[in-house]
Amino acid sequence: MSVIVDFSIFPMDKGESVSQYVARAVKIVQASGLPYELNPMGTCVEGDWPDVLKVVDHCFQELQKDSSRIYLTVKADYRKGTSDRLKRKVASVQEKLDRPE
Repeated sequence: MSVIVDFSIFPMDKGESVSQYVARAVKIVQASGLPYELNPMGTCVEGDWPDVLKVVDHCFQELQKDSSRIYLTVKADYRKGTSDRLKRKVASVQEKLDRPE
C-alpha cells in the first residue's frame, strides 16, 4: 500500500518568516525514514497510511509546543499495490513532456 501525503504546516503567530518552524517539521519527516520531497509550498511524504499520519501528527505536536495558532493542510493520494510513487509520478509526466509532438 502506498499513500502520498502532501502537507504544509506552519505557525500563524510568529511573523512573516516561519522557515525555522518549517525546518523543525522537516527534521521530523527526515527522522521518520520515509521517502519525502520538500517543495516551496509543502512536503510530500510516501508510506503506509498510519506511518505517514503519525509523521504529520508529530509535526503538529512539535509546533503546538510554542505556537498559539497553526496552519495545516493535508492532501492524500492512495494507490493500492504500488510504491516509489514520489519519483515515478514525476518521471511519467516528464517522459511525456520530453516526447516530440
